[in-house]
Amino acid sequence: MLQRHRTARTVLKRLGAAAAVLAFAATTAHTTGAAAQERITYKSAKAGSSYYQMGVELAEAMKKGTDGAVSVTLEESQGSVQNVMEVRARGADYVFTTPPALVALAQSGKAMFEGRSSPAFAEIRALFPIPSLTMHFVASKDSGATDLAGLSGKTILLGSGSFGATEGEKYLTLFGLDGNVTIANAELSNAVAALKNGQIDAFVTAGSFPAPNVIEAAASMDVNVISMTDDQVAETKRTRTVIPAGTYAGQDEDVVTTSLPVVAFATSKMSDDTAYLLTKTFWEEQAALAGVSRWWAAVSPEMMDTVTTEIHPGALRYYAEIGASVPGQ
Repeated sequence: MLQRHRTARTVLKRLGAAAAVLAFAATTAHTTGAAAQERITYKSAKAGSSYYQMGVELAEAMKKGTDGAVSVTLEESQGSVQNVMEVRARGADYVFTTPPALVALAQSGKAMFEGRSSPAFAEIRALFPIPSLTMHFVASKDSGATDLAGLSGKTILLGSGSFGATEGEKYLTLFGLDGNVTIANAELSNAVAALKNGQIDAFVTAGSFPAPNVIEAAASMDVNVISMTDDQVAETKRTRTVIPAGTYAGQDEDVVTTSLPVVAFATSKMSDDTAYLLTKTFWEEQAALAGVSRWWAAVSPEMMDTVTTEIHPGALRYYAEIGASVPGQ
C-alpha cells in the first residue's frame, strides 16, 4: 500500500513538472511571437493631406509585405518641422517624413532651427524616398486670380508649421506679394471650407499630386490651380514640375509649379535589421502602392541621389543587394 502511495506521488510530481514545462513553453512562445512583430511609429502630416494618405497606404503595404511582422502606427503631424523636432524625444521605432533640405537645416542650426539645435539631429538617417512635395496655389474662380501676381490684395491661407507654409511664405516674398496680401489665421485643414465660404481667396498647399485637399476644393467649386512661369520657377531654385491637365476638376491645361524631394527617415537608434526590413519591404511593395495611388509610380531608387543626409547602414545593405547607386556606398 505504502509503495502504491509513493508511486502515485511520483507520478503526480512528474505530471506537475511536465505541466510547468508546457506552461513555460507556451508563455515563451507567446512572448517570442509578440516580440517578433516590429512596431513602428510613422509621423506623417496633417489629416486630409496627400502625405497623411500616403502614410495610411504605406502602413498597409508594410503589414501586407511582411505578413504582419511589421505593424505601423500612423501619427498625424503639424508638418515637416515638427517631425524633425520630435527626433529629440523619440526612440528606435520612430520613422518620419521630411525634405532632406530640412534635415540639413536642422543639423546646421539654421532658419527655423536657429537656437533649437540638438545632438539628436546628427543621428537622423535616410531610409527611402517617397513622392515629392509639389507646390499648389489654389484660388477660387471668383477671386479672379489666374497667376501669382493676381493674388495681390487677396486673403491667402498658408497654415503653419509645415514645409508648405514656410515655402509658401518664401514665394510670396520672392514674387513681391509680401505685405500685399492678407494671411488668414487658420490651419490648412480648414482651407477648403474657408475657400467655399468666401473667407479666403486662395490657399497654398504642398503635397504630391493629386492632392486630396485640392481634389476636394476643385470638386466642390470652381477653382484655378495657378501656374508659374519658367522664370519664377528658376527664381525659387526648386525643381520644375508639371501637373498634367485633367489632374483636377476644371483643370484644362498643364500647371507648371515646383517640387522638392521628400524622404522617410529614421535615426541611428534603429537597428540595421529593422532599417533593412523596412527599406526592402517598401521597394518590393512599390508597384502595388502605385496601383493604389498613382503618386507612388514616379518613386525610384535614383531619387536617393538628392539625399544629403547619411543613409542608414541597414538601408545601404538593401541598396547594395539590388545594385542601386546611392550616396554613401
